[in-house]
Amino acid sequence: MDYTILPTINATLNSISVILLILGFREIKKKNIAIHKKIMIAAFVVSIIFLGCYLLHKYLLFIHTGSYNTTFSGEGIWRYVYFGILITHVILAAFVPVLAILTIRRGLLMNVEKHRTIAKITYPIWMYVSVTGVIVYFMLYHIFEKV
Repeated sequence: MDYTILPTINATLNSISVILLILGFREIKKKNIAIHKKIMIAAFVVSIIFLGCYLLHKYLLFIHTGSYNTTFSGEGIWRYVYFGILITHVILAAFVPVLAILTIRRGLLMNVEKHRTIAKITYPIWMYVSVTGVIVYFMLYHIFEKV
């Protein structure tokens, strides 16, 4: 398998997650609970697929290069910007699966108040992680690509 395509697949999955999260938010604002539910489950499935592809990429990268990470080649202020985004992304990404599961579970059980309470925390974190995942991808593989 060509492991070098996985970062692009991951960025695409993150982009799909962003779109689904926005659509799900829009539908709940319109009180379309059934559509909201389907879209949010789809966002969760896409995020799970992302996680699998991400871990596969890390594994294959290590097998081929001896490192789990790709080196960022930007310099100066861009290193601070990149690592600032990356660090917050990684820390918050660790919370997304647990928050998403709790939020979805409460929604499926129609525990509306508890669902709303945790969704107000989960949604911005999940959105931030998905958006910054795409930003990190572009910074690492396109804007500051190793020559």
